[in-house]
Amino acid sequence: MTKLPRVECPECERHIAAGPVSGKLHKGRIWRHDPPDMRAKHPDELISCAGSLEIVDLPVGQMALPIDELEETAPTGDDSAHGAPTLF
Repeated sequence: MTKLPRVECPECERHIAAGPVSGKLHKGRIWRHDPPDMRAKHPDELISCAGSLEIVDLPVGQMALPIDELEETAPTGDDSAHGAPTLF
C-alpha cells in the first residue's frame, strides 16, 4: 500500500495527507480534515477546515509509486485453463 505525502494545510498549518490530482503530476488535493480543537468546541457538528480539499503543490518525488517487478514465468501453452482466448 502506498502512503500519501503530507503537506502543510495553508489554513491551519497542520500536516495533512494529499492525494494526486488527475492530469496534474505535481499537484495534490488536501484531504478533508477538522480545524484544530474544533471537535472539542463543537462535538455534535462536522466542521471542515477551510483548507480542506485545496489543491496544493506536492513535494518533489513524494508521489513516485513503487512498481513491483513481475515474475516471468514460462508459458505453458494452454491458456484455456485461465479463460484467456488463444490468438492466432
